[in-house]
Amino acid sequence: MHTWHDKLSRWLFGENNFTKLDWHQGLIIDGVLFLCVLITAFLSFLLVRKILVRIVYKVVKKTANTWDDELLKSRLSKWLSMLVPAVVIFNAAPHAIVTLHDGNALFSNGVQIAAKVFIIILSFLAFNSVLNIIERLYQRFDISRELPIKGFFQVIKILLLIAAIIFIISTLIGKSPVLIFSGLGAMTAVMMLIFKDSILGLVAGIQLSANRMIARGDWIEMLKFGADGEVMEVALTTVKVKNWDKTITTIPTYALISDSFKNWRGMSNSGVRRIKRSVNIDMSTVGFLNDDQMKNMKQISLLSQYLAEKEAEIKKWNQQNTDTLNTVNARSLTNLGTFRAYMREYLQNHPKISSEETLLVRQLQPTEHGLPIELYVFTNDNAWAKYEDIQSDIFDHFLSILPEFGLRAFQSPSDHSFLKISP
Repeated sequence: MHTWHDKLSRWLFGENNFTKLDWHQGLIIDGVLFLCVLITAFLSFLLVRKILVRIVYKVVKKTANTWDDELLKSRLSKWLSMLVPAVVIFNAAPHAIVTLHDGNALFSNGVQIAAKVFIIILSFLAFNSVLNIIERLYQRFDISRELPIKGFFQVIKILLLIAAIIFIISTLIGKSPVLIFSGLGAMTAVMMLIFKDSILGLVAGIQLSANRMIARGDWIEMLKFGADGEVMEVALTTVKVKNWDKTITTIPTYALISDSFKNWRGMSNSGVRRIKRSVNIDMSTVGFLNDDQMKNMKQISLLSQYLAEKEAEIKKWNQQNTDTLNTVNARSLTNLGTFRAYMREYLQNHPKISSEETLLVRQLQPTEHGLPIELYVFTNDNAWAKYEDIQSDIFDHFLSILPEFGLRAFQSPSDHSFLKISP
């Protein structure tokens, strides 16, 4: 650059005058050279942006890999193409402005400081783009659902931002960044207060990931925050949940550690889903089966084996232990017990009920709402809509068949019911 400065002086002001140039003549030469630096920087930007980047894009599009397509979606090429002219100006501008550098170096130093600050900002943005690319590539793998890294990357971005700010300040004040880093110890308490949510979120994110408590795509339920839906994002300070009504609930990450929540992942991964619901029976309709009812029951194929075994068992017991003429002393089949046996056989033969999981038909404590007969079974299809259809079909059948057993479902009296009550 100094050689060009001398050649330009001889060319503009002659061979004899270049050694004793006036300040305004030197200023003209500095301006021309600085303009050349700017043109060179602009040409380097065009070279990288219009030629090299386009070549890279064409190569990436022709490859069979899909991971390199993330380069096309990011702004990394934009920041790198702007970084090249900034480096050119930073290195060449001080050598172009020789006259002012000898007298007053404000302009020369100002240009170099501005270029250095610009380089720091572009470097931060470039690193940020690289982290975004890595994060998007990681989300393509199934493990990203169980071990989200968005929170960790956000911490790295915050640290990079703090480092960039410190380097910019050190550049502006002309001091070593080591002095500023050493002074951060006294600001620890203030920074902990400012970044309290981020620190709590970081610790909570580590615990959530290490213990695999929550992952993207999980169905969680946290009534305290009105959350009931699918996890969209596990970030540093918040967890976004898309509820089933299409609203979005934002939960502080540390709240998932300090409070309790329900994660339905186990149910989703198992392939089954539990039905735990009761049919409330009107207790006034419970009684022993008479001969006509027994005859009707025997026509039900699901009860044939049960009735044969029970009749033989009861007949043997009555002959050995009691006076069969007294109903109180004898054992007899009841319509409710037979109905429970029918429910159990029906569920065991149902194609949508899992035979590998627990299957119970049990009688619960009677209440003012009747006698609950509870089903505790698992469907072999846990898709929400199909699960609800299976559950509804089963209870539709049981409620419809109750009169065949001489039973009636309990229902609180309504206006229609009161009309049947005799005065």
